[in-house]
Amino acid sequence: MTVGNEFNATIEVSAGDGVMASDWQPIVEFIRANDHFLLMTHIRPDADGLGSQLAVAEGLRAIGKHCRVVIGSPLPPRYRFLDPQHSQIEQYTHETADAFRNCRAIIVLDTGTWNQLGDFAEFMKSLNVPRAVIDHHRTQEDLGGIRHVDVSAEATGRLAHELLMALGVKLTPTMAHHTFMALALDTGWFRQSNTTARTYALAAELVEAGANPAPLYEQLFECAPVARLRLVGVALERLQTRYNGLVCFTEVYLADYTTVGAVPGDTEDLINYPRSVNGVEVALIFMEQPEGGTKISFRARSRVDVSKIAEQFGGGGHRLASGARDDRDLPTVCDDVLNAVAKELRELKLI
Repeated sequence: MTVGNEFNATIEVSAGDGVMASDWQPIVEFIRANDHFLLMTHIRPDADGLGSQLAVAEGLRAIGKHCRVVIGSPLPPRYRFLDPQHSQIEQYTHETADAFRNCRAIIVLDTGTWNQLGDFAEFMKSLNVPRAVIDHHRTQEDLGGIRHVDVSAEATGRLAHELLMALGVKLTPTMAHHTFMALALDTGWFRQSNTTARTYALAAELVEAGANPAPLYEQLFECAPVARLRLVGVALERLQTRYNGLVCFTEVYLADYTTVGAVPGDTEDLINYPRSVNGVEVALIFMEQPEGGTKISFRARSRVDVSKIAEQFGGGGHRLASGARDDRDLPTVCDDVLNAVAKELRELKLI
């Protein structure tokens, strides 16, 4: 662990042989020293970010802290069931910025890079308040403040649980439910290679504390609007392969949303389709963005570190799952990313 000033410490966390080597004391002291928190996650929030936010927020309130859960882009339709009364999750925009200026401390969950905070990044830079980052992604930037990063964790949800335990918070059923959602979705509902015996042990603990997996699965995977399924059809029609089938990708354009009645948030999980093609090592989705530019999702089977490729385009993440956003048009970005992937495949002697 390397430590700077009181609110500028980096906690480097590592684990070996599945054993956690984690020191939560700096984060615990940070929380005890402050009373009014703003919890933020990455733009286009997913189950890990949202579940971690909601669980930690409830835990902080349980120990007498004031807490607001904020996101920097619209809540995706898939997760609206988390806040049906629009009373728990607030959205930051330029127009609503003044409403958040009274926060006294910020905790960023499930990301450690400025570009993943969207417009909130500049707003956070303008605030002279202590900050903390809790994340499990390899790609990190200096957001200021304390940083607790554990790349061995399969989900930020695990770190949220560890933090609550370090604070002495007793898990409620809703805390457990939100944490379970974070854990389950960031492991592909316990199907991906980041799932370990520790994952199942934590899942069991959360179920015992009140998490309810069956209705959660139904809500997340069996309540899709027709428009989202039609968008899947469009993406499947555009599937292409390159480099002897080692790479599979598809594209989503802004006009597609209007055509099928979908929204950008409906692209979540689309990456699983090109990744599921037999023989594919790298899967990609290129998505034209409403504000301009192109979002790229990367997935790898086992041998390619896609986080290194994503970093070349202003992104990052995990070795087998990463993302990036490029300001250029989709065809240009697609060509450049495919060339970068080909370079990596050559270096690995796969082509």
